[in-house]
Amino acid sequence: MKSAISFLSIIFMLFFGFTACNSGVEDNSDKFKIGVFEIPAGKDFVKETIIRKDSIQISKYGDHIDTLSIEWKNNFFYTLKYINPKNDLQKDRMYIQINKIREDSYDFTVKIGFSKFSKKGTIYKVK
Repeated sequence: MKSAISFLSIIFMLFFGFTACNSGVEDNSDKFKIGVFEIPAGKDFVKETIIRKDSIQISKYGDHIDTLSIEWKNNFFYTLKYINPKNDLQKDRMYIQINKIREDSYDFTVKIGFSKFSKKGTIYKVK
């Protein structure tokens, strides 16, 4: 009886493993590491244009331009840090988790430092 259950478990895992590998979904999340992006104005955000190149992110919103260092931990998590912080809040690192990827956008959650502050939004790749 135990060997039959073990055999069925192995067959199930092999079947599930093969179907998961052949899902047809390609992981191209690294395409968000460089380029020009936009966060549209909305409930929690002002319109922001973002330019990413190498380990630098330039953020433009209103009359403000900020330069941040960007460090990718993997294709779904990165940190941002202001290079020239203008206040105490900007001295803390921001932790960004990518939650859902679409063709030319992704949903994210950002947390600042070790505070309880958390905000969700969507970034669109425009170039």
